[in-house]
Order: sequence, then C-alpha cells, then structure tokens
Amino acid sequence: MDPICDDLEGETRALASVVENLSEQQWRAPTVADGWDSHETVLHLGAADWFAHLTLTDPERFAQAHRRLSSGEVALNDLVGPDVRALSGSDLWRWFLEVRAGMVDALRRLNPKDRIAWIGPEIGARSMATGRLTETWTHAQDLADTFGVPYPQTDRLRNIVHLGVVTREFSYLNRGLTPPTEPVRVELTGPGGDLWTWGPPEAAHRVLGAAYEFCKVLTRRQPVAASALDAEGALAAEWMEIAQPWIEPPRISG
Repeated sequence: MDPICDDLEGETRALASVVENLSEQQWRAPTVADGWDSHETVLHLGAADWFAHLTLTDPERFAQAHRRLSSGEVALNDLVGPDVRALSGSDLWRWFLEVRAGMVDALRRLNPKDRIAWIGPEIGARSMATGRLTETWTHAQDLADTFGVPYPQTDRLRNIVHLGVVTREFSYLNRGLTPPTEPVRVELTGPGGDLWTWGPPEAAHRVLGAAYEFCKVLTRRQPVAASALDAEGALAAEWMEIAQPWIEPPRISG
C-alpha cells in the first residue's frame, strides 16, 4: 500500500499549494465547478476521508452512518456535523489535513486486496486509496482553475488512468447500459514523455493522446469533443462519452 499512499500524500501536497494561502473571501468564492465554493469543495473531500477512516477503523459506526446516508436522511458532507461546516477556511483546512492523515495511516496498515465496506459495493484497499487520489486531483483542478494557480502534472496521473480503465464496465452500468465485451486499447503519454498502455495491442478500438487529457475527460471536467484525445472506433468514442469512475449521476462539471 505504501506506493499508492505516497502518491495520495503527494496529491495532498499539490492541493495544499493551491488552498493554504486563500483568504476567507476566497474560501467562500464560487469555483469553476457549478454549485461549489472552495469551502464546500474541501469539506466534501474531508467528509469522504472521514467516512473512509470510519469504515477502516470502526465498522459498526460506519454501518450506522451508512444507513443514514443511503436512506437519504443526511448528505455525505453533513455526516461530519455542523461544527465542521461552520469552520473558517483556514481551520477547515487544518481539520482536513488531520482527517486525511488518519485515513492514510489506516490505509497503510492494509494489504492492497483487502476488501472494505464502502458507499456502494465493497472495494479493495488499493482501489479506495486510488479513488481518494482521483477525487483529490479532480477537485484540486477545480480550485486551481478557479484561482489561476498552475497545477503540477505528474506521473501520479497513471493511478487515475488505471482507475478509469478498470471501471470502463462500470461507466455503462452507471447509466443502465449493457457493457460491451470487445476490448479497447488505451495508449497515453505521461507527463514525463513515457508511453502508458492498457488493453491488447490488436484491439480495433483505441484511445490515444495525453494522460492529462484522458483524466480531464474521465473525471467529467472536459467533454471528449473539446479534448485532444483521439478515440478510434465506435466503442472507444462511446466509452469516452460516458466514462466516469464514481457512483453518482452522470454529468459534466465546470
């Protein structure tokens, strides 16, 4: 678990470079993601980390909280309580860092394939860490774009791409569609110039381009038509139109 947890901590530091010096006014400013301000964005990341830490350390309390969440009694952000929601931006950031550190420490104690109860079906420990990294990167991009702060492109993107590839089937199921059985080849260039590949070389359907572009499309921050990705073949184009690695209604943000 150490490599993925190290990458998750690296993404946390990248997020810190965007938000740690925000003014209180900026913490309450709308972001490029419609309906989100900076405070709500970090609160959302922290609430998910808090929930993850709960399932890793206190399954009984997690089950109780999960019942409240799944019944619609509360939203995820409300599980952490009104005192957290009322924190100033700088205090919220300190709370977030504490919650994240606790979650990462708990993840490091697991084996990558350990199964964990989560919001939907059970999830593997490594997949949970990758999911937290992916969501951190996604919302960090929103914040960086909001304030015009350069955000680093690193080889940590490989984790996000891999999650996107292995959740191709889920992208269909999330929309009530039948997943195709024919494979898609993915060939992407990482930030350092390395070629990253998934799928059989002989596949007739292919996604080509930069890993960064793939991640923006995957996380619904950019429509494929506006990206520099090349989707060759009907199944590649179809997948990129609906790709989404998390359980929530399909949408484009920003």
